[in-house]
Amino acid sequence: MLDANLKTQLKSYLEKVSRPIEIVASVDDSAKSQELMALLSDIATLSDRVTVIEKRDDAERKPSFSIGEPGKDIGIRFAGIPMGHEFTSLVLALLQVGGHPVKLDDAVIEQIRSLDGDYHFETYFSLTCQNCPEVVQALNVMALINPRIRHVAIDGGVFPAEVEARQIMAVPTFFMNGEVFGQGRSGVKEILAKLDTNAGARAAKELENKPVFDTLIVGGGPAGAAAAIYSARKGISTGVVAERFGGQVLDTLAIENFVSVTETEGPKFAMALEQHVKSYEVDIMDVQRAEALVPGRIHEVRLANGAVLKAKTIILATGARWREINVPGEREYRNHGVAYCPHCDGPLFKGKRVAVIGGGNSGVEAAIDLAGIVKEVTLLEFGAQLRADAVLQRKLHSLPNVKVITQAQTTEVTGDGKKVDGITYKDLQSGDVKRIDLEGVFVQIGLVPNTEWLKGTVELSKHGEIVVDARGATSVPGVFAAGDVTTVPFKQIVIAVGEGAKASLSAFDHLIRSSVEDETPVVVEEAALDAV
Repeated sequence: MLDANLKTQLKSYLEKVSRPIEIVASVDDSAKSQELMALLSDIATLSDRVTVIEKRDDAERKPSFSIGEPGKDIGIRFAGIPMGHEFTSLVLALLQVGGHPVKLDDAVIEQIRSLDGDYHFETYFSLTCQNCPEVVQALNVMALINPRIRHVAIDGGVFPAEVEARQIMAVPTFFMNGEVFGQGRSGVKEILAKLDTNAGARAAKELENKPVFDTLIVGGGPAGAAAAIYSARKGISTGVVAERFGGQVLDTLAIENFVSVTETEGPKFAMALEQHVKSYEVDIMDVQRAEALVPGRIHEVRLANGAVLKAKTIILATGARWREINVPGEREYRNHGVAYCPHCDGPLFKGKRVAVIGGGNSGVEAAIDLAGIVKEVTLLEFGAQLRADAVLQRKLHSLPNVKVITQAQTTEVTGDGKKVDGITYKDLQSGDVKRIDLEGVFVQIGLVPNTEWLKGTVELSKHGEIVVDARGATSVPGVFAAGDVTTVPFKQIVIAVGEGAKASLSAFDHLIRSSVEDETPVVVEEAALDAV
């Protein structure tokens, strides 16, 4: 099951295990069960601390397996075969059950341990989803810490009947005690914030006691991370407040154009950014949403939980998000047929008909990827021709199950009240409104900056981007901006990193000049007194 390279890597990891691990497999005579047993057998041969027990007469999903200590009831289970992106989740579960330390703050561990309630979580994932492992790993570690929490991670591709019955059309989708609890990327802190109803008030109280920062960065993507590192290296007090550290990079599958890194994946890159920032004295305040900027001699950032953070300089690096088509049905059927990540959600539409809206690089790439999974792809482009690179267009047109319609204005996403069943568009040549019957719509029409909360405080372009000069300065003295949220052209990770560093250096320069200006009147006054 595992190739030699994976076996070598896994063996080295399992050498860190300090206590016995018991894997209990629930299987039948299916090919998938045989595949699972081959995987578990390989794992067992790599460490004498791992024992595999086979069961055929229990009531668990088949194939599935639990991971725990002998004689202890630990609620961690995988249903399916966790390869692909979920192989890391499997390895982490083995290590953590085997005694390897959990990488969470003591306060977070205590918060998990103190949860009062019985929670049974079920997470549906796909092996190609780069967002799913964070949810799976978060709930696994919570189940390890608190015996009243149980979690099963379910490969939707192995259990399609469940996916259909539960109307799951986006991953990760996770249930708690039988009800939908969340969709999309979530970490331990986000899940805790929903479970622990008093967490928000406690967090707000803690944040209110923060001192005035020299520099406060709003946003934790590549631009924000670079700004934090450069600020901390200057020896000034630095804080980062963000909804999720890593930003939109977390939703990126492959990164192959960041100089010096031949190839990586978004979540791995985001983790490296966070680790680099944490190597300096930076106060990271994540899972916090900024709602207002109040400029002044000391600037204020007001958060959604009611807390107010203060700083002498601000760097805005809130990035961008997927642009919506803003037609009837889009929001109503989001995660019920309307999707924005073909890599994550594409496998859920295997053998079905889908549309891709957008003829740029992202749209054409999405259509190419989906063509290998779904029955039929229809690509709709508003303009008279596709805007993607020529090499991508050639590949697209070579695929037999892809249809391209240009000069098509999407007018509505339709559904049966539960899921998408079609899309309508206006033919801009004839003026006719036409309909396509399908099961999924993937929107790929670019990005929109996260600046709604800044309207009326800093100058914004007609596209909603923060207007900055060559130094990253905004229209408000002491407030700087960097990355995809600004008017700087070419939204690329490497550019965002450079802009973040530049904004940080500009903020530091502002601090120096401001301190000199503040001291000047005092020096002149003392000199005048000495002369009398």
